[in-house]
This record gives sequence, C-alpha cells and structure tokens, in this order.
Amino acid sequence: METAVLQGNSKADLKILTDLAKKLGITVKYLTEEEKEDIGLSQAIKEGRTGKYVSTDSYLQKLRK
Repeated sequence: METAVLQGNSKADLKILTDLAKKLGITVKYLTEEEKEDIGLSQAIKEGRTGKYVSTDSYLQKLRK
C-alpha cells in the first residue's frame, strides 16, 4: 500500500483531486488537525534523534534562550 498526502490552498482544487481518486478506486481520508500535528511531531523526533546522551539541564537552558 502506498500513501500520498496532498495539501492545497484551494478547497475546489482538492475536491477535484479527491473526486478523481475516488473514481479510480483510491481511498481518500482527510486528516484532523491533531493527526497533522502528530505527524509533524513524529517527523521532528526522527530528525532530532541522534543516539547521544543530552543533559536535561543543558537542554532546558537552551530552550529558555
């Protein structure tokens, strides 16, 4: 199974694409704001994971700057 995520500024354009997808037998699912945030957070975690130990104190100090 393959997945594609589309984002656009025009509801009309997205409707055309989703209508076409449905005609082709492709399942269409709209993501909630919470689901979009979860995907973004997951991606940020993957990119930030280095495998190195980070001191909690030094991390919090950097956040406060």
